[in-house]
Amino acid sequence: MKADELLKRLENVKTDEDEINEKREIAEYLARRFSTDKPLYIYFIITKDRKIYDFGSYVKLLESNKISPNDAYVYVENVYFIGYDPVRYFYPFLRHGSKETLVNAYLSKLGFRSLYVIPAPGLKYVAIVVRIPNVGLMSIEVVDIGTAIINMKLPTLIRGILGTKYIDDYDINHVASQLDSQKLFAGYDSYEAEDIIHGYYENHDTSLAKEVETIRDAYNHIFKPYRIEYDLNTKQFIPTQPRPPTKSF
Repeated sequence: MKADELLKRLENVKTDEDEINEKREIAEYLARRFSTDKPLYIYFIITKDRKIYDFGSYVKLLESNKISPNDAYVYVENVYFIGYDPVRYFYPFLRHGSKETLVNAYLSKLGFRSLYVIPAPGLKYVAIVVRIPNVGLMSIEVVDIGTAIINMKLPTLIRGILGTKYIDDYDINHVASQLDSQKLFAGYDSYEAEDIIHGYYENHDTSLAKEVETIRDAYNHIFKPYRIEYDLNTKQFIPTQPRPPTKSF
C-alpha cells in the first residue's frame, strides 16, 4: 500500500465508543501481562487474536510463514526503569525516545524493514508500557496509529526516505529527531516540554503549572491516548489524574 493511500485511509478513521472499548481492553491486557513478570525485551507485537510476541519471536514466525503480516495489531514498547521520571510515566509519547517507536510502527505498517521495523500492515495501535518497580507503579497508554502520525505530521517528514523497502536506522533517528523538534506542544518542542515538566514535578516550580496544563492539553489532543495506571503491589487499577509537584509518586 502506498503512503498516500494509507494516509487517506487513516484520515477517515473516527474515534468512537467501540475504539475506546478496544483501547481499554488492550491496556488492561497489557497490565495483566506485564505486571506478573519482568520481560527483558523492549518491543512486542500483539496480534489480532490477542496473542503477544516479543519482537524477535514475531519476526521468526513471520519469516517462517507461520503468521501473516496482516495479523499484527498493536506495536508495544516496554519501558522498565528504576528511579523517577515524570515524563516517562505521565507523558510516555512525549519523551523523545518514544518518537522512534512511533516511526518504527508507522514504517512497519507501510511494509518496510529495519532493526525494529517489520512488515505489519495490520497494525492499528501503538502502546507504551511504563513500569517503575521501586515505587510499584505502572502506566499504559494506547494510541491509534492514524491519529498520532497525522497530528505529528509524520507522513510529510518521512516522504524523503520512502524510496526503498529497507530503511536505515540513521533515517529513523533523523525522522524521530525532526518529530521532536516540532513545536506542537503549546508552542514548545518535545525537549522544551520535557524540561518544563521536569521543572514542575522535580524542582517544585509551581510557576510552571500553567505551562504544564497547556502541554498536557496539547499532548492529549495530538495523541488522544487511552490511559490506565496500575499498582504493581496491590494488583489494582488506580485513578489516572494529574498529580501535584512532588519528588516521589
